[in-house]
Amino acid sequence: MPIMTPDQIADGMDGRLRETAAGRREALLPSPCIQNHAAFLSPAADGLHCLWFGGSLEGKSDISIHRATLADDAWEGGEAVTDDPERSEQNPVEFDAPDGRRLLIHTAQPGGNQDACVVRMRELGKTPEDLALPNGSFVRGPVHVRADGAWLLPLFRCVSRPGQKWTGSHDTAALAISEDSGASWREVDVPGSIGCVHMTLVPLGGARWAAFFRRRPADFVFRTDSEDDGESWSEPQPTDVPNNNSSISVIRLRDGRIAMACNPTNAAEHPEARRESLYDELGEADDRPNATGGCNPTWGVPRAPMTLCFSTDEGRSFPDRVTVEDGPGACLSNNSVDGNNREMSYPSLIEADDGTLHLAYTYHRRAIKHLALSPDWAGFKDVT
Repeated sequence: MPIMTPDQIADGMDGRLRETAAGRREALLPSPCIQNHAAFLSPAADGLHCLWFGGSLEGKSDISIHRATLADDAWEGGEAVTDDPERSEQNPVEFDAPDGRRLLIHTAQPGGNQDACVVRMRELGKTPEDLALPNGSFVRGPVHVRADGAWLLPLFRCVSRPGQKWTGSHDTAALAISEDSGASWREVDVPGSIGCVHMTLVPLGGARWAAFFRRRPADFVFRTDSEDDGESWSEPQPTDVPNNNSSISVIRLRDGRIAMACNPTNAAEHPEARRESLYDELGEADDRPNATGGCNPTWGVPRAPMTLCFSTDEGRSFPDRVTVEDGPGACLSNNSVDGNNREMSYPSLIEADDGTLHLAYTYHRRAIKHLALSPDWAGFKDVT
C-alpha cells in the first residue's frame, strides 16, 4: 500500500467509519490540528469517546487535549477541551467516577521539561486542579476502581538529577491510590522499576493485579504482580514482547485472555539511527548536561507494526500475535508536516460488549486512526 502524504491523511480526517475488510472498519478522526498523538478510548453511556493531544508539535504550549465521540458510525467533535497557554497539555485519561462525575486527567509541562510536569484533574468545562503529586509525575493508563472503592491511578515519574537535563534515564513507576474520590492521593512505589514507564493495570481477580510497562531502554515489555490490591508490587520482569520505548495498551478480555496492543520490536532489532532526545525539534536553549547514571534511554526505534498480542498465562508470555497494520514506522522526527514521520504508535485498546475490539492509535503524527475489529475479522482466525 502506498504511504500516505500528510495532505492525503488530512483529506481523510472526516471521522467516517468505513469497512476496509470483512469485520474491519477504519476511520481517521476529525481534528483541526497538524499534530495529533496519544489516543485514549473511553466507553460511556453516550457513546465511545476518544481523547488525544493536538497542536503544532509535542512540547509546544499550543498542545491541548482534544475529544471526539463516535455516533452513528462517524466520529464527531475533535475540539480542544483544555487551553493552558503556558504549558503543553498531554496524555489524557478519561474516567467516569462512581460518584457520577466524568473526569479528565492529563499532564501539563513547560516545553520539553517532563520533570517539571504536573498532573491535572477536572470535570469537563470546569476549572482544573493540580493533583498533589510530585513534579514530574505522568499518567497514561486508565484509572481502575478497587473492590473497596479506592481509585487506582498508575503513574510514572520523570525524575530529574540536580544540575542535569531530564532524559528518561531515572524514570520510575508508582501507583497512586485515592480513598476519598480523588481529593487526596498516596503513592506506592514499584521496586526496581527504573526505566519502566506507562504503567498499565490489569485485574486478575480478587486482590491480584498485573501491570505492564513501556521501557526506556527499548528492550522488552516488563510485567509486575500485586497480590494485595496494589499495596505492594514485585520487581518488574521482562515478558517475551519486544518494546521500542513507545506506549502499549493492555486489557483483560471477557474470555480471560490478556490482549496487548503494541509495536513488538526493539533496539536490538533496529541498530540504525537514533534521536538525541524526545524533544529534538523544540530547539530549547538548555546548557545543562544530560543526566548520568540510571538506564540508557533509546529514542528513534521504529514505531511499527501495530500488533495485537494475546496471552493465556496472565500476561507472562504472548505467543499469539496479529499484525493490524505495518509500515516503516519512522520516528526520527516528531514533525507532522514534512511526511518523514510514519509511526503507528501509542495504542488504546478496549473490548465492547459485543466482543468488538476498538483500537485507536497515532497515524504518522498527523491523525488518530480508529479501527473496529469484530470477532469474525479474518485476522483473529489463528488466535481464537
